[in-house]
Amino acid sequence: MKKNNLPRGLRNNNPGNIRRNSDVFQGEKTSPDREFKQFKSMAYGYRAIFKILFNYYRNYKLDTIRKMITRWAPPKENHTEAYVKAVSDYAGIPADDPINVNDREQMIRIVAGMSKVENGVDADMPDVINGWEML
Repeated sequence: MKKNNLPRGLRNNNPGNIRRNSDVFQGEKTSPDREFKQFKSMAYGYRAIFKILFNYYRNYKLDTIRKMITRWAPPKENHTEAYVKAVSDYAGIPADDPINVNDREQMIRIVAGMSKVENGVDADMPDVINGWEML
């Protein structure tokens, strides 16, 4: 697939479609996209998702897929229930089971599932794994 035919999140190396804000992540670059961040590589984009989910856990005690996705993709702008179900099914983790954010395999499956929902295509697993390894 040519780069300009890719979904916006993949064109921006931002598989989570992280909106522009004052937070600056490792590997972030100046984005010509008015709404979404851009990263130097997909691995940096995945790393940013992991960092945000860790912050959700640490700062807001969000410890399940449902709680995390509800904050990530609020119902006012998303079909949150469908998003939760898709990530839960993809990861093989019930939506209301507590997650261990330090569990590499769980987190990689969750973030890959989020990427699939955000972009409509399967995540490139080596990129997801590289994002985890960069933490």
